[in-house]
Formats: sequence, structure tokens, C-alpha cells
Amino acid sequence: MRRRRLLGSLLLTVAAALGTAAAPPPAARAAAPTVPLDHVVPAPAAVHEGGTPYTIGAGTRIRVPGGSGDARRIAGYLAGLLRPSTGYALPVTTKGGDGIVLRLGGRGTADLGAEGYRLRVDGRAVTIGARRPAGLFHGVQTLRQLLPPAAGEHRERAGAGVPPGGGRRIAGGTIADTPRYGYRGAMLDVSRHFFTVDQVKRYIDELAMYKINKLHLHLSDDQGWRIAIRSWPRLATYGGSTQVGGGKGGYYSQDDYREIVSYAADRYLTVVPEIDMPGHTNAALASYADLNCNGVAPPLYTGTHVGFSSLCVPKKVTYDFVDDVVRELARLTPGPYLHIGGDEAHSTSHADYVAFMDKVQPVVAKYGKTVIGWHQLTGAHPAKGALAQYWGYDATGAAERQQVTDAARNGTGLILSPADRAYLDMKYDKDTPLGLNWAGYVGVRRAYDWDPGSYLQGAPGEAIRGVEAPLWSETLSTSAHIEYMAFPRLPGIAELGWSPRASHDWDSYKLRLAAQGPRWDALGIHYYRSPEVPWPTG
Repeated sequence: MRRRRLLGSLLLTVAAALGTAAAPPPAARAAAPTVPLDHVVPAPAAVHEGGTPYTIGAGTRIRVPGGSGDARRIAGYLAGLLRPSTGYALPVTTKGGDGIVLRLGGRGTADLGAEGYRLRVDGRAVTIGARRPAGLFHGVQTLRQLLPPAAGEHRERAGAGVPPGGGRRIAGGTIADTPRYGYRGAMLDVSRHFFTVDQVKRYIDELAMYKINKLHLHLSDDQGWRIAIRSWPRLATYGGSTQVGGGKGGYYSQDDYREIVSYAADRYLTVVPEIDMPGHTNAALASYADLNCNGVAPPLYTGTHVGFSSLCVPKKVTYDFVDDVVRELARLTPGPYLHIGGDEAHSTSHADYVAFMDKVQPVVAKYGKTVIGWHQLTGAHPAKGALAQYWGYDATGAAERQQVTDAARNGTGLILSPADRAYLDMKYDKDTPLGLNWAGYVGVRRAYDWDPGSYLQGAPGEAIRGVEAPLWSETLSTSAHIEYMAFPRLPGIAELGWSPRASHDWDSYKLRLAAQGPRWDALGIHYYRSPEVPWPTG
């Protein structure tokens, strides 16, 4: 019965979203149906609906009791989202009272952990409480989804919003929400095609809406080196000068990288930088001849073949190079992780691969970071505390899977990114104009309909640290390309990382997902209108 009621209410919500295409008069807007509290993506852990809705109006204040600096900053972020579409001043104040209240700490927050929040709505106020700032920020993202699609969106298309000044009603009730996993990531490959600081920021904003908390930047590969290293300057100036297809490429200065890290941190995403090695290194090998065993630099590479390059494992200069790169990158990165790649090192012998990883992992630890590697790291000797990112898929052999699960049983944590479910660069179907299909076609349901907790048979549940949705860029070169491949699949991966297993249900999820469409329209997100999802029309 509960599922039938939920499906019925979801259908009403999707139907209600049709009204966002045209602007009704103010009185009609004020009386419009509210978004039910359980229609959020990712699904909240616990919802108790009922009570009087709250209406944002001209007298609404955003209140920060106690005046916490973090809470004031989040309040300013929320005001910046709401002011353009409501037309209201929404001043931020530290004085108590009704309105939208953002509260850090205090009674009722001890059980919310580092990222949880509690949202309570009645006729007098919307109150978001959290133990830590990240939880308060996640609560704000939930509040955004409880408003009509054109409200709370700061990047509206011309003509897509509704006139300012209308009431904005938020359904009454309470949400108590904490994440299932602490690691909920998305990877952006800036090496095959380079993306600017502003393009990365745009993606960060989109990730934050769905409570993603890690941005994994793939900063080096055969086709391009994208981060300036002062002790090895040609890595960026020469190794970063091209990309797939022969375009001009590009790279981030250290100040550019700091700007990305800071922007992500303001949205409670931790940047995880990756320098892929010992393979996927042609851009570095082309930049410095000494890194090659024969002392001859190969030409720059603009194709898409993999597995042909390798650092020279026996040479001392290789480890001088690794130490310098890790040292500089660690200094620029406040987060705890540094990704060392390790995948598809087909031109490195197994013995050399193991020897290389045994020497490189202590370098990462020396500079205060925790190692992450692609799951091939488990074929060497993963360091204590290391995380292995599993990207295998249905065609992956049993021996390789067993190697990963054995490492998990021995204490190596796992991030799950199965290529035939979580790789956002896989085509949706045979007609998709972008992407690849070596792992098969990945529709919206396939990306959502799996359980991280039971995916790798034999891996203990406590070894699963979370999920990540990688987006490789062999065929992608614009923000519109990124969005077309990420949306609508990314929110499903985000829900797998955040929501309790018991909430997992495709039939209800696809309706909650469909209701996101008008919001993406208002934001100008170039998403794929998958036929698996019953999008609103009009």
C-alpha cells in the first residue's frame, strides 16, 4: 500500500512540474502543490510528512543563530540561490526568530555525524540543523529540491524562470538524513580533453546538488599533463600542449588548481588528484627523455589507444620525478588522498610493476597522503590504509575479482566504479552520439539498479568505502558533452552512495528522477532525455 501511495504522489509531482513551463499568476503560484519531502534525490534516510507548509515571502529572513562563520557562509550561498528567482531580499542575520534557520550544533545533532542534517518545516520556519558544516550544506541542497524547479536556481535560462515575488511553499514535516557511505565521488578526466577552471567549477556545482563529496581529477595521461610542476616545468608546458585529436590542450597553473580546490571545498567536495603511473605516461615521457629507459623522448600522442607507455622502473631519476611531483601536488592538496593510478600498465612487467608500487606508495605516505589506486594495485602490495578503486565489469575474470576481494579481506578499502554501471562515458545505447561502448551500453536503470554492498561477492561489507562515477573524455570536449553523459545517470550513482539500501527501488526512483528534469531545464543543464524515464512534457 505504501508503495502504491508513493507512486501515486510521485506521479502527481511529475504532473505538477508541467506548470513550470509557463508563469501562472501569483495567487495560483502560492496555492501550487508542494513537493513531498520524500521526492528528494538522493532519497533521505527518514521522512515524516505532515503539518503546515512554510511559505517564503517578502518578510523571510535567513537566520544563523550563534553566528557561526561556516553557517553564515552557507546562508550567504543559499541567499544567492534564492534571491534571483524569488525577487525577495532574504537578508542573512544572526538574530533569532522565524524564517529559514541554519543551525550548527546544539541539541538533536549529535547523531548526525559529519555529513548528516535534520530539516524541519512548519508554518513558522524551515530549520536545518547539523553537527558539522558539510551536513548543513547538504541540508540546503535538499531544501532546493523542495522548492519549485525555477526557485533556488542561480543559472536559469532566459525565459525559463517564473516572475519574481511569488510565494514559495515548502511542505511541512521532518527529514532526518545521514549518508550510507563516506566516499561518494565523481571523476573528471581532464587529460584526454582539457577542461578550463570555469568548466570544472560548473561540474562541481552540479555534483554538489546531489551530495557528491569527492572530485577525482585525472590530471595526467598519455595525451596530456594538466598540472604545473615547478621542478619539472616541461610536463605542463610541453606535455600539456595537446589533447585527443590534436587540439591545443592546456594545463592548470598551481594557482588555477588552488582555485578549483577552494571552490570545491566551499561546496564540501574534497579534490582527489590523480597522477597515473607507471603506465598512461606518454605525456611525461615526451616531456623528459631521461624518464625513458632508452633516453629517447617519444612524440606527443593524440590518439586513444592504451597500455603502450611506461616509466622506466629501474632508473633512479624515475623516483626523483615521482618524489617531486607527489611533494608539490600534496602541498597543493589539503584533502587526505592522492591517486597514483596503476591501471593498464601493459608495457610494464609484473615484477617491475610490483617494485614500482612498493617504492611509490611510501612516497605518498611521506607527504602525508593516503594512497588510492585503480584496482590493479591489489596485484602488488597495497599499503596499509590504501584504497583500491574497482573498475571491473561483468567480463572481468574471476581471478582478477578474487585478487580484489582477497585484498579487501586483508584490510584494503574499496571504492566501487564498475565500468558497465558507473562509467558515465559509456554510451546509453547504440544511437548515443558520444562516448564508448567497450564495457557495453549503460542505460539509466542499469546505472542505478545495483547494490554496492553486495556487488563484489566475497568482499566484506566494511571494506566498501563508497562509490564513484568516472567520466573519461576521449569523445567529450565541452560542458554540454559532460552534462549529456552525466545526466541523468550521475544522480543514480549519488543515491547509491548516500541513501539506505532499503530505499532502493527503480519504479519510485525513476519518477523522482523525472521530476528533476524541469530543474535541469531551469539550470540550463544539457541532459539526455532517456526513454527509460517518464519526463514531464510541455
